[in-house]
Amino acid sequence: MMTDISIQRRPKVEVGDWAAGLPPLLAQILARRGIAEAQQLDLGAKQLPHFNLLKGTDVAAKILADAIARQQAICICGDFDADGATSTALMVSVLQALSAQRVSYIVPNRFADGYGLSPAVVAQAQQQGAEIIVTVDSGISCHAGVAAAKAAGMTVIITDHHLPGAQLPNADVIVNPNQPNCEFPSPNIAGVGVAFYVLLALRNELRERGIETPNLAQWLDLVAVGTVADVVKLDGVNRILVQQGLQRIRAGYCRPGIAALLQVANRDPQQLQASDLGFAIGPRINAAGRLDDMAAGIECLLAQNLAQAQELASQLDALNKARRNIETEMREEAEAYVAQLNADGDRLPAALVLYQAGWHQGVVGIVAGRVKEQCHRPVIAFADSDDGYLKGSARSIPGLHIRDVLERVHSLYPHLIERFGGHAMAAGLSLAHENLNEFRQAFTQQVEIWLGDEELTRTIWSDGELDADYLQEPFVRQLEAYGPWGQGFPEPIFDGEFRIVDHRVVGERHLKLVLETPQRVVVDAIAFNIDLKIWPDDSVQRLHAAYKVQLNHFRGRTSVQLQLEHFYALR
Repeated sequence: MMTDISIQRRPKVEVGDWAAGLPPLLAQILARRGIAEAQQLDLGAKQLPHFNLLKGTDVAAKILADAIARQQAICICGDFDADGATSTALMVSVLQALSAQRVSYIVPNRFADGYGLSPAVVAQAQQQGAEIIVTVDSGISCHAGVAAAKAAGMTVIITDHHLPGAQLPNADVIVNPNQPNCEFPSPNIAGVGVAFYVLLALRNELRERGIETPNLAQWLDLVAVGTVADVVKLDGVNRILVQQGLQRIRAGYCRPGIAALLQVANRDPQQLQASDLGFAIGPRINAAGRLDDMAAGIECLLAQNLAQAQELASQLDALNKARRNIETEMREEAEAYVAQLNADGDRLPAALVLYQAGWHQGVVGIVAGRVKEQCHRPVIAFADSDDGYLKGSARSIPGLHIRDVLERVHSLYPHLIERFGGHAMAAGLSLAHENLNEFRQAFTQQVEIWLGDEELTRTIWSDGELDADYLQEPFVRQLEAYGPWGQGFPEPIFDGEFRIVDHRVVGERHLKLVLETPQRVVVDAIAFNIDLKIWPDDSVQRLHAAYKVQLNHFRGRTSVQLQLEHFYALR
């Protein structure tokens, strides 16, 4: 698939006194990511903002404390992704640890129930005898479900982080950093982070009532997983939450479910990085919600012993392998369609709207994301659903707020979209099958208005060229120590020229290389999912590459390895 790619070096920025003692390169890297004072590098839990800054936590805490005292039935309504699963497991586990004896959970089935607290989910909660419903990672747009719960005499607490609409649901209390008049400094906190803050407020409320409570830090492993897996911006608050959770996991203080998921993913907890939470643990939890029932993921996270957790983690691993097989087939079909669009070397359209009969509704989001990464275009992938509508999952590129575009299409052509929701980089929608072609035209037309050539060119931002002295284990460990890196706090990428010493294909589509720097230092490198029509090429002796520098731990040996993000031949 053809897409324009540009490697640009980040401009030099002013570095203050806070960087005294740091190597100039590292100081530049951090300053470019918004670090302006030493306190921002302190990722200790004491740096977290107080829970009373998050609007509604005090009211939610009192309702839950009273419910525990009366032993009322509390039902947690979750969501079918990793953020929703970790939020549900966190809320259930902590409430039980705080002496709540009647706690249950419901996760809507992606295919039967749809998203969030619907009237159908409320009916299920009623059958369980629920008196209080607590939503996690959902609820802010669930007006009908909240109304049904209130009509049934239930108390409703919404904890969510998604953007609210013009009107808020009629819940007893809403805890959401994005609601009006909320002073919490991190609007980017994930759903699991919001749930954690509600529980911090509850713990404080119980302590003021003279009740002993455990330290909630022991649940930060769940918070870290959900935060990274949901790809929220790693601002100051989220970096602290992730770092604290990572430190607990590396030290062996994590729940059996996470330990078992790391085992099936062949990840060493002591060497764990934030990216491992997103690429190893998150997809296995998500696979349950995509192909089956998210309850398997939640039960794994709630498991009380390693043997039980290992059995559930194996199920999740099998589901993830099945998901990968389905995804591969769907992605290849999508790539074939896109290849036809630019078969003559023409530039791709500004947006891609994909559909194929037989595509799996639970996997279209991943396919949309993969094609977006390869083509650098906003992508919507559709699949058939049981209700007769096409269900679409949208993924965007920087510079395009995908939900705003869908809202614009809906306002101009109100007959096209049945329903939609989401945020800047991802959204979901439904439309009638017969409206697909008209929608494709309308959506692409709006994207063309919003995006120019600059936005449609993928830019890889480099922190510059690394001298051979930096391609050593001490520097890489120093880089790791200033993480976690991720969305909004990007892992450093460097670029430079190399001589190819050796290269070979490993796995199905990965290129393993041995490269030599201009200073005659040899280093290993790997490029994932290469185009086998272009590489390997024995005639190429030199290349220019944009790369991440990392440590490769293999058979008890640690070495520096470059992960090539983009490279091209130098003739």
